[in-house]
Amino acid sequence: MSTSAPASTTAAPISPLRQRMQHDMMMRGLGPHTQRDYIRHVRRLEAFLARPPDTATEDDLRRFQIHQHEAGASVPTINGAVSALRFLYTVTLRRRDLARSLVATKRPYKVPEVLSVEEAARLLEAAPGIKYKAALGVAYGAGLRVSEVAHLKVDDIDSTRMLIRVEQGKGGRDRNAMLSPLLLELLRLWWREGKRRGVMFPHGWLFPGGSYTDPLSTRQLHGAVREAAEVAGICGRRLGCREFRPYAAWRHGLRSVRPTYWIFRYSAGTHAATLSSKTWPRRKLSLFKAGPTNNSSATPMPP
Repeated sequence: MSTSAPASTTAAPISPLRQRMQHDMMMRGLGPHTQRDYIRHVRRLEAFLARPPDTATEDDLRRFQIHQHEAGASVPTINGAVSALRFLYTVTLRRRDLARSLVATKRPYKVPEVLSVEEAARLLEAAPGIKYKAALGVAYGAGLRVSEVAHLKVDDIDSTRMLIRVEQGKGGRDRNAMLSPLLLELLRLWWREGKRRGVMFPHGWLFPGGSYTDPLSTRQLHGAVREAAEVAGICGRRLGCREFRPYAAWRHGLRSVRPTYWIFRYSAGTHAATLSSKTWPRRKLSLFKAGPTNNSSATPMPP
């Protein structure tokens, strides 16, 4: 009885050019996502040319960019390809003449869409549980990005100096964010509730995920925003949203917005910048009402 030959599991060999480009990106500290994006764009150029990209000419690159526009590629995709190919031809191949022939597309400016102060308060109040209310409170009160909120640890809350330490944020940079007394009280409520549930530990994650050993995922935070928006009546259905006029819409005549984490986070900065110094503290105070608490028995956050 004949037997078929076993399928080969050997990975395809990496070309010397790709390996050299990967080494160049690694030595310059490019992140893993950026490296994958750059390699993907270079492979698209190679597929378009049907030959190695180091044999391309200025006319080849021009035809490739025209092909992207005619195919309806988005502005971020076109500009991402420009960045990747500029790195390839400037750093790896030392062909600055080819890099100069690449043309980036100007991104059209759009006024950012934000929620009103009242809608932000309703969204916070409708958060699914104290953990998500505290997490979204950090996003709104301190302006942290979704990945930064998800990867906070208990030790990052400095209640002595009233700061939130953000380690390895965007661009791999560390920074401090302001911590308001009301937000600190909300975090203490979550700290006590987390300890009661057995998921909160010293030096552990501030917002644990399914297990206390893993942080909350960014997908879970995005889902919490969508769920809270639906409960609060801001978003009428899952794939669309009812029309409403937040502060930015009232000022700039924007159409309706679908609440996302980014819009929710950006709204805080807009509210702080546009409302008067007398009005903003009083209106923001109502966003973080967490119910009556006994300060004498409150468990302090670790320094």
